[in-house]
Amino acid sequence: MRWRDMEVSMLTPMCDTLCAPGRDGMVFAKNSDRPVGEVQIAVPFGRRPTAGCILRTQYLSIGDTGAHAALLSCPTWLWGAEHGVNEFGVAIGNERVATRHNASQAPPRLIGMDMVRLGLERARSAEEAVDVLINLLTTHGQGGIADATHQEAYDSSFLLADSRNAFVLDTSGTDFAAAPFPRGTAISNQLSVGSDWTLGSVDLEPGDDFSRFGDPESVTDSAQVRLSASRAFLASQSATSEGLAPAAVAAHLRDHGNGPWGAPGSYERAQPPATTRGDDGAGASGGGAAGSRGAASSRAAAGICMHLPGRSVTAASMIAVLPGDVAAGAPVRAYVALGNPCVSIYVPAFPRTAAGPPPFVPLELSSEALWRAADALRERVEADPDAIGAIREVLDPVEDELWFEAGDIVETPDRWADVAGQWGSRALEALRSCAI
Repeated sequence: MRWRDMEVSMLTPMCDTLCAPGRDGMVFAKNSDRPVGEVQIAVPFGRRPTAGCILRTQYLSIGDTGAHAALLSCPTWLWGAEHGVNEFGVAIGNERVATRHNASQAPPRLIGMDMVRLGLERARSAEEAVDVLINLLTTHGQGGIADATHQEAYDSSFLLADSRNAFVLDTSGTDFAAAPFPRGTAISNQLSVGSDWTLGSVDLEPGDDFSRFGDPESVTDSAQVRLSASRAFLASQSATSEGLAPAAVAAHLRDHGNGPWGAPGSYERAQPPATTRGDDGAGASGGGAAGSRGAASSRAAAGICMHLPGRSVTAASMIAVLPGDVAAGAPVRAYVALGNPCVSIYVPAFPRTAAGPPPFVPLELSSEALWRAADALRERVEADPDAIGAIREVLDPVEDELWFEAGDIVETPDRWADVAGQWGSRALEALRSCAI
């Protein structure tokens, strides 16, 4: 591979997704990394009683089966979603992967974000969501531009979770392999099921390694290092008595390559992003060089919070707690950060559940204003990394207040609208005040 091709491969938008059991249920989280300037918001969609009609996805018209309610994190130009959680406590996130299937040459079909949304609209459990995605994949296939900024198409891998279980689904065109991970796992921008799959496409034989479907020309060093960082984080959390905690996840999703920081309530010292790149590609948070270019390059690649100026940034982040008794009315808790989480606020929300009370999702999470306020701070810290300290001095107290209030009222839904009615506006005011 030529160095120019290698550099482009390194700098394509990436993501990181994980889940593991916590005190109140499975904790699911994802950083969605997208092209610089692409707006991504969180939208609560209600049920859609349109079974039997025709549904228009990004590029295809397919049969509709209706839809469950879901809170979806959506780039505004896409029909589908990068991640989300539905009313039955199912969460799904996807990862861009490079495979032998030439997605750029495939006719427009379904893209990964279509499948995230369709899985959440149609499934009542993580296991059912795997079946839904496999059916969609084998029926319609993958193809179509998924990155409009760079006019790029790609295949996806998926992490699907509910309160009891989690699955990883790797795909390459219409080929697939899925494996259960009941104690949770993490995925990044590479095929990861290997030979441990329990459900595979027709061309797979028992013991086959699905990694053979990966593009041999693809550079995955950055994904490998970020995946190692997520797995190490999950291992450290599994040793705690209560398992994975949402606040700890927030700190991990803010990691710029030196470890987790910024857990709500911790008042830890802010860690600035590295935003300059050397000739070998090292330096920018979430980036890193390819091949055998040394430990320093790998270290630079460890950042989960993405800052690759001019190419890719974390556009949105979500943490969701999926309770075991959601069918009995237990609330799903979500914490949503628009923009880079290092310079944003994780705003709590209580999405709609099938058996629960009326939901509460701050309106500001669905507006571009909150995203743009956070993105302005991303631009500020990339120009002046040391400014992140002063920014967090303003944002941390507001985030802490919102999380404390959310914990105080989670079991009293009659107070949700009254107490949480200004969560979005308070977050927006804090973000805007840092731009002065």
